[in-house]
Amino acid sequence: MHPALSVIFFTTLSGAGYGLLALLGAGIALGWWPRGFWPTAAPLALGTVLVSIGLLASTAHLGQPLRAWRALSQWRSSWLSREGVASVLTYLPVLALFTGLLSRAETPHWPLPLRVAGALLLLGAIATVFCTARIYSSLRTIPAWHNAWVAPAYLLFAAYSGGLWLWLLGALQQRSDAIEWNHLGLPPWLLAGVVLCAMLATLVKLLYWRHIDTAAPLASAESATGLGGFGTVSAFERPHTEQNYITKEMGFVLARRHSTQLRVFGLVAGLGLPLLCIIAAITWLSLTPALALLALLLGSLGIFAERWLFFAEARHVVNLYYGAPRI
Repeated sequence: MHPALSVIFFTTLSGAGYGLLALLGAGIALGWWPRGFWPTAAPLALGTVLVSIGLLASTAHLGQPLRAWRALSQWRSSWLSREGVASVLTYLPVLALFTGLLSRAETPHWPLPLRVAGALLLLGAIATVFCTARIYSSLRTIPAWHNAWVAPAYLLFAAYSGGLWLWLLGALQQRSDAIEWNHLGLPPWLLAGVVLCAMLATLVKLLYWRHIDTAAPLASAESATGLGGFGTVSAFERPHTEQNYITKEMGFVLARRHSTQLRVFGLVAGLGLPLLCIIAAITWLSLTPALALLALLLGSLGIFAERWLFFAEARHVVNLYYGAPRI
């Protein structure tokens, strides 16, 4: 399919934002996140901004952006509507946490109401990203998306990219002595979680690519027409003399060699090099802020390439009508 930049920006930015909010919510719910205004307000505000920008970018792909609110009414049957409802509900624990932070209560531990808000923030972020993934994986007409690897990949990339944003924020705050972080800028459990998410995301993405490369075709011209018993079926004449919306949006073809190169780039830039930055930060603690920024830039670029491939490699079965041998 034709990769729409608005959707790519949406899934990349909102995924990072929800990943950041989910990690923050988990830390607050478990009482592992440091109690204080700035170590919580900064990632909470940044995550909300990333999510909001991503959601606004998604409306650019709609024919009538001002009518986007109508999608919320179809939550019983539409994953797109469920995503919208979940994203709106996730703002509620964000507001609750902001309210709790502004109260400036001097307590060494997180009070129970804020822990509950953190847990709801975690659940809301996970639910929204899962609904986003299900928008694509529920489409039976696109075999590259209709498989069990799509949702785990979306969730892992969200947690990983959100962790990179948190690492940069932690490194900058530790540098300014606003709070007492460890020398790497994040609690050890969270940095270890970022590394684990990167490793799992690499494994899931490799399994996803293996699946779409080796899966049996969903349909062919012979099965679509029911004429397979008479031999090979081919189009006598194209249905249109010029390109139309379907051929532009659904008939995008990416060369195999370009696909391989982009896969390697996505894994190396998005996952491999940021992990090297983390290892380098352990060795050169004074360079932690610069390495955290570099890891975030490389990771975001690699994830953007991975997400572009996710759309470019997908083919709709409607292409059988326009002469594709099989899908």
